[in-house]
Amino acid sequence: MRAPLSWIKEFVEIPSSVTAEQISDGLIRVGFEVEEIIKQGADLTGPLVFAKVLSIEELTDFKKPVRYVGLDCGEKETRYVICGATNFVVGDLIVAALPGAVLPGDFAIGARETYGKTSNGMICSARELGLGEDHAGIMTFTDGTVKIGGDAIAGLMINDVIFDVAVNPDRGYALSIRGIAREVAGSLGLKFTDPVDALRTLTFAETGKGVSAKIADKSTASVFYLRTLSNFDPSATTPLWMRRRIEKMGMRSISLVVDVTNYVMLELGQPLHAFDKSKIKGGLTIKRAGKAQPFTTLDGQVRQLDPDDLMVCDDAQPLALAGTMGGASSEISETTTEIALEAVRFDPICVAKNSRRHKLSSEASRRLERSVDPSLAQYASARFVQLLTENSSAQHVATVVDGEPRFSPVVKLDPAYVSRILGVEVPPAKIAEVLRTIGCDVNEKTFEVDPPAWRSDLLTPADFTEEVARMIGYDKIPSVLPPRPLHASLTPTQKRRRAVAAMLAGRGLAEVQTFPFTNQETIDSMGFVGERASTYRIANPMSEEFPLMRVHLVPGLIEVAQRNISRGAKDFAIFEMGSIFRSSQKLVPFISPDLSKRPSQKIIDEIFASVPPQAYHVAGLLVGKVENEDWQGKARAYTWQDAIAYAQDILQLCNLQWTVKRSDFAPWHPGRCAELIVDGKAVAHAGELHPRIVAKYGLPERSVAFAVGLSVLPDSELVRPTTVGTMPAALQDVALIVGADVTAAQVEAALRAGAGDLLESITLFDRYDKLGDGKISLAFSLAFRAPDRTLTGAEVTEMREAAVAAAVKATGAVLRTA
Repeated sequence: MRAPLSWIKEFVEIPSSVTAEQISDGLIRVGFEVEEIIKQGADLTGPLVFAKVLSIEELTDFKKPVRYVGLDCGEKETRYVICGATNFVVGDLIVAALPGAVLPGDFAIGARETYGKTSNGMICSARELGLGEDHAGIMTFTDGTVKIGGDAIAGLMINDVIFDVAVNPDRGYALSIRGIAREVAGSLGLKFTDPVDALRTLTFAETGKGVSAKIADKSTASVFYLRTLSNFDPSATTPLWMRRRIEKMGMRSISLVVDVTNYVMLELGQPLHAFDKSKIKGGLTIKRAGKAQPFTTLDGQVRQLDPDDLMVCDDAQPLALAGTMGGASSEISETTTEIALEAVRFDPICVAKNSRRHKLSSEASRRLERSVDPSLAQYASARFVQLLTENSSAQHVATVVDGEPRFSPVVKLDPAYVSRILGVEVPPAKIAEVLRTIGCDVNEKTFEVDPPAWRSDLLTPADFTEEVARMIGYDKIPSVLPPRPLHASLTPTQKRRRAVAAMLAGRGLAEVQTFPFTNQETIDSMGFVGERASTYRIANPMSEEFPLMRVHLVPGLIEVAQRNISRGAKDFAIFEMGSIFRSSQKLVPFISPDLSKRPSQKIIDEIFASVPPQAYHVAGLLVGKVENEDWQGKARAYTWQDAIAYAQDILQLCNLQWTVKRSDFAPWHPGRCAELIVDGKAVAHAGELHPRIVAKYGLPERSVAFAVGLSVLPDSELVRPTTVGTMPAALQDVALIVGADVTAAQVEAALRAGAGDLLESITLFDRYDKLGDGKISLAFSLAFRAPDRTLTGAEVTEMREAAVAAAVKATGAVLRTA
């Protein structure tokens, strides 16, 4: 929000010795970020005068419009200038920069020859004077508003300091000069005069019957002031001082009625809306739209109303989107002579819903959705009547009121609580002084605090404590480090996830993050069925192309790979860690618990029951070659063994025991997919992707992937210590011939069971599958070690033979002798 210093000074007694930088520092000290200090007019020097257009000669020999204009600048002779703008006519009053003037951007004005004429000055637009961004045409004024030959720098009040202040959402009262001025006075310890005080006794004579006002649903608005005026002259113009103040605030002048509503909103913070009374049928009612219907707003857009939209309606139709924007059917026009002025304290949530639903953020909605002083409807509407009747022929007819303001309750505050929370001793008298500065009424005997009407956020002792801290200055509070927690650490689950991610990154895989959204087409193309295809539809998806929550990580990795391949990448390995969502249970409606105390276990259970189950997975995709061809050897592409190895490495990192078996699991190749089982439960799948998916997404042939469900892995120690053997190990190799349908894991398990307790390790080091007759050869290396002695040859032979015998019995293996 912009705030001109000249306007702030109307309400705050600021000594001339206080600089703009000090005011800015004061605002920053009490929590307002000053984004920019605009010193308007600092780069502008005169002579700059008001002039009257006496003649216009159109020069038609050029491609663009060129006019040779005669000006009366209050001098003895007519001054002629060249101008390309066409939005003024003979008789208009304009601003002329005379030779010797310097405009913003160090643009010096002098007499010069151009277009075959002598241009002895320049006619100025607002943008050329640094007064705004409007470059549509020359600034024009009506007779009587400015004096010909008068100093335009003073007349336009150009020399001013404007603060561009960022206002937080909980500080809606500061979206007004009244609010900013109060903060400046409080931060610098200066005297503040509330502009509302002058309006409290303002009354107007009733000269007729006004438009009726009604709030149909009391929860949508607390108070509705509707003031009717008549005998308004549509030709009345906005006084220059008001026009300039509106422009300094970043808005443009439109018409007297609209300008007065904007002026009051900027001054006090209460949005107003003026209706053309002749276009109102019956009275005005604040109510819901009730049904879907088209509605044209003041910006000319046709919007489809929602039945829940809050509207201001007459007896026949909606006239305004409440607190957001008026309708085109009842707007003030060039023929308006009767006015109905609406001032309402709307419910902030209703206005916010209107604004969000229609993607329409206006100056009014930005204030109302941040909560407006409930008493301002009365005083702001009175200020409108005062200004309009002073600057036009308008007369007050009647004021109709429905509802009454609702204010925040009185709060009992313990001064000791304030000091305890802040960590610094603040005397009760100082606390009372600070709270009065921000507008509170304080009973120092009981320390009951009545918050000001414009601070609906002050509801608890903590809120008032924050205000004390803000106003005395955060720099006055000593910086004390909080005590270090005794056991501050990551949880075992967090440590496991971090270790897995570090391991994969260390192996050369690049981590990616994708949106957790998908669509039914992707689910179907991956071959997911049953529970694996059941998910949740998002109520308000970021894109209608992806309206569902993802059920697996691999599809997202495939889409990332497809995108990178299209950009020239060929060989890479990527992984992602994140949640997947499957509709395995019916969700209960979402609840919002009371946050003033810890919810009961029943409420906590209901909260979790309203949230979709979110299994946490890690998945990887290996594409192309793992090693390129060079002088050391030929290239090697990623294979299903690499994918299975990564999945096994993850389980090994988690210190888990697992078994492997074949699986037919989408989206993997039905004959080249392995399932890893821990404690009887499948926790991971790895292998080669289905050729159909590889072809659909343009991946290299035989691309492979793995996926591990981290959240289903049983708890285990991150580090499992082992005993370092001091006795020598005895190594024995065993080659067994088994049927091709027998897995190496089955043979290994049989050998381990028969070898006894002194077997330290067993490793498969060779597989030969060209024996024929459906037979294969598996060769294992067995290491035996005793903790307290060196094993004899007889002991090792006995254990080796026992292991082979167990394998023969369990798998039908035959010892290979050649």
